[in-house]
Amino acid sequence: MHMNTQTSSLSCRDWNDNITLCCRCKANMNNLVQSLVPKFTNLQTLMLRQNKPQLNDEAVEAVANHCHDLQHLDLSKSLKLTDRALYAVANGCTQLVKLNISGCSDFSDDALAFLASQCRSLKHLNLCGCAKAASDKALQALAYSCNQLQFLNLGWCEGVGDVGVMSLARGCPDLRALDLCGCVLITGYSFINFMSSLISLLSWSSYSSSLLCSSLTFCYSFLVVDDSVISLANGCRHLRSLGLYYCQNITDRAMYSLANSRYGRNHEVWESVLTKHGEGLRNLNISQCTALTATAVQAVCDSFPALHTCPDRHSLIISGCLSLTSVHCACALQPWRSAGRAAIAQ
Repeated sequence: MHMNTQTSSLSCRDWNDNITLCCRCKANMNNLVQSLVPKFTNLQTLMLRQNKPQLNDEAVEAVANHCHDLQHLDLSKSLKLTDRALYAVANGCTQLVKLNISGCSDFSDDALAFLASQCRSLKHLNLCGCAKAASDKALQALAYSCNQLQFLNLGWCEGVGDVGVMSLARGCPDLRALDLCGCVLITGYSFINFMSSLISLLSWSSYSSSLLCSSLTFCYSFLVVDDSVISLANGCRHLRSLGLYYCQNITDRAMYSLANSRYGRNHEVWESVLTKHGEGLRNLNISQCTALTATAVQAVCDSFPALHTCPDRHSLIISGCLSLTSVHCACALQPWRSAGRAAIAQ
């Protein structure tokens, strides 16, 4: 089904069993949702995109009352929603695996904790900007009930502190992507304990001794220190993306730890990870980390050939660091090598 008008756009696929509904509205979204969801009782994916906030609690309650098989729900930027909507989702959509409520700034931590207790299959949760909902208390509830959680975005949740982060370490050993950008209360030493708790937990489980986490993001944190990155380098062999934007207490010591992690005492572990999963670190954002020197960052770039400074494949982000302009990726050497081979051939 496809419907396009001046006020709404609706797309639907797989009518009978695995139904996906994507709705974009300039106006009248609530009426549209309430009229459609009774006809889509097998709905599994629902994305409600809005040009401006209009979705209300009644529309979400209609979804929860009719779509009990829902697994993926996107309510992002729904600024008008209150706890009433989140409680309805918790009671009616207990099969949720992926939930995006980023920007829903009125949800409380009590409502989020209740959702966690009801939706225990959650693997992907986006709470970016949910400053009232994402408290340490709510994270403790998530860690207790949602131990399958793999992807968690806590960007700009300023109430998240050390207690919440540590509870995630104890309760969610399968975490693979964690965004803590703007979580200014988290200390570097808390993160060291976070890594230690995960390693200790995994050593008593059936998981690999190398942490599964592949993406971590910090930014605007003066509390993240070298020891945080060192702990990460030693324990997170699957790490593919690391964001340290504006973490100005990071120094060369952290960079050398990253560079050496590939060739340290767990060399065989690293090589097996690289063989199975790719080239190791692929994205690194150290913008505004002004204490770093070119020599240290070049060592990281040399250790991980998937990091690129060239315009076409820019994955080492160093903006705001004038001292790092000489850092180059392997691509920079290729023209010289090609010219050398041509000269030898002649």
